[in-house]
Amino acid sequence: MGIRASRPRHPRLTGLPSNTVVNTAGPFLKWAGGKSQLLTTFSDFLPESFDNYFEPFVGGAAVFFYLRRNRPLFRATLADLNQELVNCYQTIRDDVEELILSLKEHKNEAEYFYQLRAKDPLKMSEVERASRLIFMNKTCFNGLYRVNSKGKFNVPFGSYKNPRTCDEANLRACSKVLQDANIRYQPFEAILKQAKKGDFIYFDPPYQPLSSTAKFTSYTKNSFSSEDQERLAETFSRLDKRGCRLMLSNSDCQFIRDLYKDFRIETVQAMRAINCQAVGRGRVNEVVVMNY
Repeated sequence: MGIRASRPRHPRLTGLPSNTVVNTAGPFLKWAGGKSQLLTTFSDFLPESFDNYFEPFVGGAAVFFYLRRNRPLFRATLADLNQELVNCYQTIRDDVEELILSLKEHKNEAEYFYQLRAKDPLKMSEVERASRLIFMNKTCFNGLYRVNSKGKFNVPFGSYKNPRTCDEANLRACSKVLQDANIRYQPFEAILKQAKKGDFIYFDPPYQPLSSTAKFTSYTKNSFSSEDQERLAETFSRLDKRGCRLMLSNSDCQFIRDLYKDFRIETVQAMRAINCQAVGRGRVNEVVVMNY
């Protein structure tokens, strides 16, 4: 089955109610490079006002959920090239109760995990696909999303005693704040056809590897190359000339600094928690690039 239509349920955003459900919505997946830990730092970088919000590499959407909690009145477009991820967001928006029922049917057992991992998600319903992704994300080793060259999820079972595979309250809260969001399966360049002056775009692409042995960029079957980073920098520059407000996260390396040398660059420290080797975990510098 393909990706469903991305049109939000409510064409005109009339405002979201300020209540506990809205205020507690947060990432429902553990995602490598997720920005939850940096939100306090990012709060000083975010623009004071903007018309529409775009996140072309949605991942765990920590920045989107943060903005929804603090500045609920804006239209949002969330996008990615990971079909399973896009379907998961759309399912939470449109069919959260069916998804919750499906998540409750899973078993935290290795044999069951590998049987589910071996299934072709394109032959499953949209709810089943989303349920499969969340369950495997919560039960696989280290919460690591990785696919091989054929696009097959290939992370082993994590053997956790009591993983929280169905956080009903958060899923319902996420569904509520996603109601007015466009959720799209599209490349980052598509932003050039959509964004206009006064809009805010946050780019959180797969990071440029810091060494030849640090090339974990396989969230889709096509890795994000240096040439892709250059195309992204060109897109960033074109949007800057259009008058958009732009913010981008990436590795703190000379290649990235050179690409964005004409813009404001701030250094932040993040805790790297997902790595196959313990020595590769710990605090690491990242850059935040802004045009304001």
